Amino acid sequence: LSDCVSVCICSGQSPNETKMTRNYTTKGDSYYQKEFALTSVQSIDGDSLPDYSEFDTESVTLDYFKESTKRGPSPDKMAPTTTIETVTITRPLKVIAFICGVIVIILMILALTSTDWLMAESWRQGLFVHCIEEGYESPLPFNLQDPAGCYPSRDVAYIKATAALCIITLVTDALATFLTGLGLRTQDHNLKYKFYRIAVLIMMVALISLLVAVILYPICFAAELNIANRLVWEFGWAYGVGWGAAIFLFGAVVLLLCDKESEEIYYKERKIVHDASLRD
Repeated sequence: LSDCVSVCICSGQSPNETKMTRNYTTKGDSYYQKEFALTSVQSIDGDSLPDYSEFDTESVTLDYFKESTKRGPSPDKMAPTTTIETVTITRPLKVIAFICGVIVIILMILALTSTDWLMAESWRQGLFVHCIEEGYESPLPFNLQDPAGCYPSRDVAYIKATAALCIITLVTDALATFLTGLGLRTQDHNLKYKFYRIAVLIMMVALISLLVAVILYPICFAAELNIANRLVWEFGWAYGVGWGAAIFLFGAVVLLLCDKESEEIYYKERKIVHDASLRD
């Protein structure tokens, strides 16, 4: 404060101003405590400062960098990250066509192994075997002379043709169903559509074969009614199973043909925000 008084005098202040300044100086700390509401005046010791000078900018910069790295953002306050994932959704029509193909396989196995295609009194006829029941009345259908029991089917063209067409239906449908399953399983789109195209063509062959079989069988049998030796004839459940297989096969073909869009698998994009604060 004494230095301040000397500076004021040198700068050309009036005597009154100089006197006032001196009065301020001599009043001491009690004056400043009263005028400026200072409760205490503390001196600053130079030894309490850091070990670098006020012009040591390198030391200041290094200390600031260390402090900044220590105060880096915590994991709980980091910015959220966004993930875009692709979701593939398979249309259900192909799955239904596959199920129809499996049902056709089961029905065709039942139809081929059954002896209940054509039935009359004491007589049952299948595609590979015909059976004569006990206590039959003579003459037997088709003028046969066999005792009761089961025998290989008669050597007739339409029975063999029907059996062959049903076998073709079973094999082709099994192959088409297998290809449809591969199409559902694979992730390669080009290969997927190729499997579907081949499957629908093979299923069409199976459908045509089965339709020819179930239509040919009753027509050709009607030509044998003059030697049937029975008044009442009926088609058994196995023949009906053949028509049921044809219906399911037709449905599978229609489903594969109707769902020919290139977007059999389409993509949906959704954003998932991973926020660390939300996990706590």
